[in-house]
Amino acid sequence: MPTDTPVLPLDPAVAEALAPVCTATLTTVLLKKGLRNVWLRGARPLAAGQGRRIGRAFTLRFVPAREDLATPASWGAPISTRAAIEAMPPGVVAVVGALGTTDAGFFGDILCARMAARGVAALVSDGVVRDLPGVLATGLPVWAQGTAAPPSVAGLTFVGWQQPIGCGGVAVFPNDVIVADDDGAVLIPAALLDAVVAEAVEQERLEGWIMDEVRAGAKLPGLYPPDEANRARYEAFRRGRGGG
Repeated sequence: MPTDTPVLPLDPAVAEALAPVCTATLTTVLLKKGLRNVWLRGARPLAAGQGRRIGRAFTLRFVPAREDLATPASWGAPISTRAAIEAMPPGVVAVVGALGTTDAGFFGDILCARMAARGVAALVSDGVVRDLPGVLATGLPVWAQGTAAPPSVAGLTFVGWQQPIGCGGVAVFPNDVIVADDDGAVLIPAALLDAVVAEAVEQERLEGWIMDEVRAGAKLPGLYPPDEANRARYEAFRRGRGGG
């Protein structure tokens, strides 16, 4: 069933700060904060060139199929994927907990087209979609395990939205933040968002400086990670760039 969990807007300044930050950097920053299980297993870009997508998690929950519930008639029920899509505000990342099921497509082209029309930022799941050419034609960025022809009810029962879910072995709560790029999808817990953003931006800046040093011929020992001398050089570079 749905919950009354409101969808929080994502501060545009936060989205702008995260835009250049890759998921690899985010996993490192989160690891330093003690969070190891934040990368959604199986959520891979469905097409090349999807870029990076960022948004609040809007969760959808499936359980294993039960024959009296997982029927084509259920698609017209009040608790359905169709109803969930109509509750999605623009800018969210729809996160579908599909139990890692790979022989039943949880969404197809028509549902993805409606999500694109509603301004959903991306679709992320540990399951698979169906109607691949049509899904790609919608322009909705999708991260999933792949595709399968059978419909969702062949292997899954939809039970609600905006609830805590498991997706790719990761606990996802409504309003957590999802960042997805070519390396997959990473979750930032809502309560840690500001701290993670600040550290991730700085980590990207540091690694950009290190990459420039490597391209200039610098050796890695003492540079990555930087020792005291290289840290001082980096701090001078950052001050010169207005980084504080």
